[in-house]
Amino acid sequence: NGIRIIGTAKEKASVVSFVMENIHAHDIGTIVDQEGIAIRTGHHCTQPVMKRFGIPATARASFAFYNTTQEIDALLKALGKVKEIFGA
Repeated sequence: NGIRIIGTAKEKASVVSFVMENIHAHDIGTIVDQEGIAIRTGHHCTQPVMKRFGIPATARASFAFYNTTQEIDALLKALGKVKEIFGA
């Protein structure tokens, strides 16, 4: 639904990089931050690879054993707000 996970590893760890169609990662990060959710945005030390595949930047959510389902739901709600603001 407009969110594309970057990477092809079958068994991903707790770090998920993603892009949203026609929305820059820094805009995603700003809006999600305003909703009280911390994510990272940028090249994440992979600029040459990202340039090769035409990806200007990604957003990255990191999860750990202490995260709750409510926090994950809050992230998804914040991403919904990003889509709403950008009309995606």
